[in-house]
Amino acid sequence: MKRQNSFRDYTAESALFVRRALVAFLGILLLTGVLIANLYNLQILRFTDYQTRSNENRIKLVPIAPSRGIIYDRNGIPLALNRTIYQIEMMPEKVDNVQQTLDALRSVVDLNDDDIAAFKKERARSHRFTSIPVKTNLTEVQVARFAVNQYRFPGVEVKGYKRRYYPYGSALTHVIGYVSKINDKDVERLDRENKLANYAATHDIGKLGIERYYEDILHGQTGYEEVEVNNRGRVIRQLKEVPPQAGHDIYLTLDLKLQQYIETLLAGSRAAVIVTDPRTGGVLSLVSMPSYDPNLFVDGISSKDYSGLLNDPNTPLVNRATQGVYPPASTVKPYVAVSALSAGVITRNTSLFDPGWWQLPGSEKRYRDWKKWGHGHLNITKSLEESADTFFYQVAYDMGIDRLSEWMGKFGYGHYTGIDLAEERSGNMPTREWKQKRFKKPWYQGDTIPVGIGQGYWTATPIQMSKALMILINDGVVKVPHLLMSTAENGKQVPWGTAA
Repeated sequence: MKRQNSFRDYTAESALFVRRALVAFLGILLLTGVLIANLYNLQILRFTDYQTRSNENRIKLVPIAPSRGIIYDRNGIPLALNRTIYQIEMMPEKVDNVQQTLDALRSVVDLNDDDIAAFKKERARSHRFTSIPVKTNLTEVQVARFAVNQYRFPGVEVKGYKRRYYPYGSALTHVIGYVSKINDKDVERLDRENKLANYAATHDIGKLGIERYYEDILHGQTGYEEVEVNNRGRVIRQLKEVPPQAGHDIYLTLDLKLQQYIETLLAGSRAAVIVTDPRTGGVLSLVSMPSYDPNLFVDGISSKDYSGLLNDPNTPLVNRATQGVYPPASTVKPYVAVSALSAGVITRNTSLFDPGWWQLPGSEKRYRDWKKWGHGHLNITKSLEESADTFFYQVAYDMGIDRLSEWMGKFGYGHYTGIDLAEERSGNMPTREWKQKRFKKPWYQGDTIPVGIGQGYWTATPIQMSKALMILINDGVVKVPHLLMSTAENGKQVPWGTAA
């Protein structure tokens, strides 16, 4: 039988064990409480925050570009439409090594340095998880070669893309304008106007003409798809799709056949022609010659082609109908006559003898008539019929520049016409204040005389001359020249003036 060791205090050891066990239990309990409290904080108190962060890492919104609205003439002939082209695109977030992929694509789709530079520039301004064009306008051979090698390029695909096309080329450039790639200035402007988000998947924007003026109507509303991605950013599945809303089609007041006919008449010349309906102000034809093919700009015009247009002495880039400023000359004589009659400066019976010149009172300065030997006895009717300069020299002298400028302003001179094109100049209807500001010199009586026949400091655009004529035809009622006839919304035609 084993004897108990008299040197050990089992009671003390038992008490010590109990105390240690209690301390350990309390420690475990405390740590468990801390873990539970932290778990409660993460799962309950901060659930929304961490769920949002998790979804941001797991769920992405991929924008979908809308289809641009078609532009038609008044008879329903398409003037600007969308046709399918094929381009190769890359979503960098789905590619392991972007540079290696670009290098490998060189031999497959004939990728060159300019293509790569354009891709990198576009990538720098694009949002994440956006497909970026690598090469556009692929040929059938290039599409076929890529299809055979597609397994080598995860994150790269060929997509059909709607690209703007102008079937009538140079005939309508100064009216329709064109779209081209969005640049940094466009991005800054869209951002200022809070429209940038609507261009997340769009590569082109209206740059000129109707395409620019009615950009908001033609562009449409960007859609998106909600996709789930893995930890490497690769798309696993589509969760939701909000389809884009196509831009509205628009119908112009233009008559294509009339436009083409006038263009053939002006071939080889530098000129502008405007045909309007004075009852409505609708522009039936607006031709500026020479012109150029707008399709050059859609994919990005080459430096060589642009330099050729820019340095062309015939200035094809200028819309002579709305930007060209010229002395309106004898076209203004009816307006001067109406103004003088309305102001009581002359009457129907006012007459003078024209020897072929008119002399400024108190001066030896003579102003010549276009007819060397003069028109003889003149009244208002004969002066208009024969476009006699001397009669209108006298009228200008009697009216003075202040009244003359005020009355010509009523016919629209010196002001923008309101035509729905951003490319317009206001011309110049001279006044005393204008000359003082421009030349730091006072206005002299001799400055007024040539204004009476649309010369001197007076300049105007062809579209201003057209508007003035419509005002005269309509007995002073102003008709704003316009190109938009209607927009197509929900299957209905919304006439100009009521379109959104």
